[in-house]
Amino acid sequence: MIHFPILRWGKPYKSLEVDKVVHFATGEPVAEVSQANPGLVARDMRKASRAREVLREVPATELVGMVKKAAELFSTAELPLGEGSQSPDDFVRQQSATTGLPEHMCRMNMEKLRYVLDHIDEILLSLTRGLDPGILTRGYGEEGGVMRSYQATTPVLGMVLPSNSPGVHSLWLPIVPLQIGLVLKPGPQEPWTPWRMTQAFFEAGIPREAVALYPGLGEVGAAVLNNTPRSLIFGGTATVEQYAGNPNVQVHGPGFSKILLGDDEVDNWESHLDLMVDSVLINSGRGCINCSGIWASRHTREIAEAIAERIGPIAPLPPEDPNASLAAFTVPGQAAAISGDIDNAVAEAGVTEVTARFHDGGRHEARERCDYLRPTVVHCESPAPAAVKKEYMFPFVTVVECPQDRMLASIGPTLVATAITSDAAFQRALLDARNVDRLNIGPIPTIRLNWLQPHEGNIVDFLFRPRAFQMAS
Repeated sequence: MIHFPILRWGKPYKSLEVDKVVHFATGEPVAEVSQANPGLVARDMRKASRAREVLREVPATELVGMVKKAAELFSTAELPLGEGSQSPDDFVRQQSATTGLPEHMCRMNMEKLRYVLDHIDEILLSLTRGLDPGILTRGYGEEGGVMRSYQATTPVLGMVLPSNSPGVHSLWLPIVPLQIGLVLKPGPQEPWTPWRMTQAFFEAGIPREAVALYPGLGEVGAAVLNNTPRSLIFGGTATVEQYAGNPNVQVHGPGFSKILLGDDEVDNWESHLDLMVDSVLINSGRGCINCSGIWASRHTREIAEAIAERIGPIAPLPPEDPNASLAAFTVPGQAAAISGDIDNAVAEAGVTEVTARFHDGGRHEARERCDYLRPTVVHCESPAPAAVKKEYMFPFVTVVECPQDRMLASIGPTLVATAITSDAAFQRALLDARNVDRLNIGPIPTIRLNWLQPHEGNIVDFLFRPRAFQMAS
């Protein structure tokens, strides 16, 4: 059987305690994973400074070249795995088997990661605003006759990673060329991407001492957060609230991403139907950038009906089917709990589940070892119902009727807002809205990212602080 070891600064370590990851549909073991413990993490973090030291021994431009080489290795090469190796096709099948994500979606996310690696030089140029990378290495330097100085806030970035969508790993790929080490805690069902990515890095020449990988339970994630000066975590609303006041933790929570149809464009809503459907459905609705709310001042019932006609009939298909649009829920009880929460929400006055007529057997489809939730479209007559603030890990969207002049005050926190409008005053209000992170003006799907733009905060600003610096001549 495939075995995933712990990586202690690049050195494999097999623990006595292991966890098995199984096929979501058959229950057949796919791999066993060594389990770290908090004490091990705490001991290893005493040597964290060495990770930055070994990376600073390699010029930043050479690290960029290594990362670009890793792009090809990650997407095409046979890479080490356990006592054997793993091809790209093996990776896709194995990842699908434990996460429940259809295979073609695993390939799509693999291509997304390859793209980020392959364009890492352009991405870093954008994130650093054109800063000479040598200044981050030395800590100071002149540009245009102005002295600039930056201090790394940490030698390593700790990350508690999720299992829901492999695409989120794109957020930590620029870290190594910034000469900051990686401390990764993989998601329980998705050890595949962090492992394969680290192997691609090592094969490309990146120093092994710069990377640590600690599979384990929640207490291991807590140990990573507690023992690294800067860390990044993915989670739900409760996680966001828990770390909201901690400047050392960057939290990536629910996106609550939305499409806003301006009064000047809402009468043309039919021409934007494909955009709305793709924003809700692609990647099985698992991403924080998937649309979970569509807001307009009128035509909302027609919009909800049209989207329901498109996605309501979609049913689960085998993961190897290229037409599969839905990912399985692999955590026992999760789908049933979500479906029950939706039932409570749609019982409120002014709320209608528009897709109900397409689900003869109900929204929740239980299997022996996994569950599915059928795509769900809910119409809300106003922003008041609780359903408006819901977001789930499957294709779910509320279509909300709201006057344009009340939208920005009513939509709440929004990771991605696509505003389809040519109204200059509305565009100005959108640009000034502090509850919107990524803003698209015009018909751009919420799931289309510009990799030269920061996602939920610039990681460079999180890892480096500018400071005053003078040196006597």
